[in-house]
Amino acid sequence: MDVILLTAALAGTTTIILLILGTPLAWWLATRRSNTAALVEALVALPLVLPPTVLGFYLLLALAPDSPLGQLWQQLTGTRLAFSFSALVIGSVLYSLPFVVQPLQSAFQNLPAGVLQAAATLGANPTDQFLRVVWPLTRRSFVAAASLGFAHTIGEFGVVLMIGGNIPGETQVLSIALYDRVETLQFADAHRMAFGLVAFSLALLFLLYRSNGRSAWRVRV
Repeated sequence: MDVILLTAALAGTTTIILLILGTPLAWWLATRRSNTAALVEALVALPLVLPPTVLGFYLLLALAPDSPLGQLWQQLTGTRLAFSFSALVIGSVLYSLPFVVQPLQSAFQNLPAGVLQAAATLGANPTDQFLRVVWPLTRRSFVAAASLGFAHTIGEFGVVLMIGGNIPGETQVLSIALYDRVETLQFADAHRMAFGLVAFSLALLFLLYRSNGRSAWRVRV
C-alpha cells in the first residue's frame, strides 16, 4: 500500500507541475516559428528517444551532494537531494514533459484562425481569452495531457532508479518494487503488480481513445 500511495503521490505531483509549466511552454511553441523554438521543441521531445538511463545519469550528477544544486538544496533544507522523493519529482517532470507539452501544443496550433483576435476586439484580455475561448476549445487535450503525464510517470523505471534508488517508503515506486520482486523471485507479487499496471494503462488509453475521436493529442516525435 505504501508503494501505491508513493507512486500516486509522485504521479499526481508531477502532473500538476507539468500542467503549470507545460501550458505556457506549449503555447509559446505553438505561436513561434524560429530556430530557437525548434531547438526548444527538440529538447522537450528528447526524452522520447533518449534512453532513460542517460537522462538519469546526468540528473544524478546534477543532483549529487557535491554538485552546486545538491549543495544549495542541502543548505536550504538540511537534507540530500539525490535519492529522495524530490529528486524523483524533478526527474519525472523532465522525463514526462513531452507527454504533456506536445498534446497541448498540437491543440493550440489547431485553434480556429482568428478566434483570439475576435475575442480581443470584443474587449477580452489575455486571461479572459484563455478562460472563455482557449480552455473550452482545448479542454479535452488538457485531460489527455494530464492523463498521459500521470500514466507515464507511473510507468517510469530507468530515470527513477538512477536518481532515487530503491528506498522503501521514500523512493520505491511501483516500477521499482516490481523489479525488486522479480530479483528476489517473488513472482506472485510481481504478477499482481504487473497485471495492475497493464490493466490501469489499458483502461486509461481506452478511455482516452474513446472520448477523443480526433487524435490531435497523440505524442509525436
